[in-house]
Amino acid sequence: MSEQRSEPPALVKCLVWDLDNTLWQGTLTEDEEVVLPESVREIILALDARGILQAVASKNDHDHAWGRLEKLGISEYFVLPHIGWGPKSESVRSIADQLNFAPRTIAFIDDQPAERAEVAYHLPDVRCYSADQVEALPTLPEFSPVVSTVDSRRRRQMYQAGFRREAERAEFTGPDEEFLRSLDLVMTIGRATDEELTRVEELTLRTSQMNATGVHYPDAALRALMSDPEHEVLVVAMADRFGPHGAVGVLLLEKRPAVWHLKLLATSCRVVSFGAGAAILRWLIDQAASVGVHLAADFRATDRNRMMEVAYRFAGFTDQACACTAGLPAATGDDIQRLHLEPAPQEPPTTLRLSAPTLAG
Repeated sequence: MSEQRSEPPALVKCLVWDLDNTLWQGTLTEDEEVVLPESVREIILALDARGILQAVASKNDHDHAWGRLEKLGISEYFVLPHIGWGPKSESVRSIADQLNFAPRTIAFIDDQPAERAEVAYHLPDVRCYSADQVEALPTLPEFSPVVSTVDSRRRRQMYQAGFRREAERAEFTGPDEEFLRSLDLVMTIGRATDEELTRVEELTLRTSQMNATGVHYPDAALRALMSDPEHEVLVVAMADRFGPHGAVGVLLLEKRPAVWHLKLLATSCRVVSFGAGAAILRWLIDQAASVGVHLAADFRATDRNRMMEVAYRFAGFTDQACACTAGLPAATGDDIQRLHLEPAPQEPPTTLRLSAPTLAG
């Protein structure tokens, strides 16, 4: 008989808390005071540090309950409070939809069996926990990501900044270009550090819409490139007046005397509307032009990365063959094209400020 192995549970991306007799001890509408156990406060902070978002689904008066969360000093840790008198399944569903998370990545904790049953009936993929399991949550595998990246530790702040940004965008009446200017966007490009390596690997693996090749570079391969003086492993981060976007892109570049070989460019889909891919390519083209070298870029067309191909074409990359690429190693797959660009200065991006290293030398 073959040994059967159970799959590890999907990681929880968001925990939805009930308030009365779950997050705090007491009932807000009946007791003069409710108490937040120090152990629960520590659990809230621990889950936040692991990159697990937290929300609220509570049957209470909104202003009263939210005021109490503020008084307890924990309101900032909840991204989407749903406090009212409707069914909790509707609150949980709305939270999942607003976050664009699959129900199987949502957890719900409540002291009332009837409330857990109502959520489980309408959302069977949501995992439900009783209030007496609160202390055990940080020890459960579904609440224990294997690695913690720079971005995961500030995931809540990025989502909160995103909600504020989208709310203002919805009210903005001018052209998109004016809205982008109003954000005070800043792009930072820097050499990858050990602390950022997990996020870099994640970008090569998970990004599909704005991934030039779809080639996954595991940790060992990235470390080898980082230690090679002929290679640059570059991380792209963005921020604006609302807060950080986090690490949103990666470039893997081999520098040769006559040609720089861009082996991979991948950016997060959440910054596509900000023109991140075009800005990165403009910077790289300017760097290559400053030392008079050609650029070659690997590209594999898929049914999802059409926008990346458009970015390359608009930047001037073509299929035209060039003698400068003769010494480059063969592409890693038959379906990978090698695009080429002769050195030419580019206009700087107009909607963001860019801080980046100089690659010459």
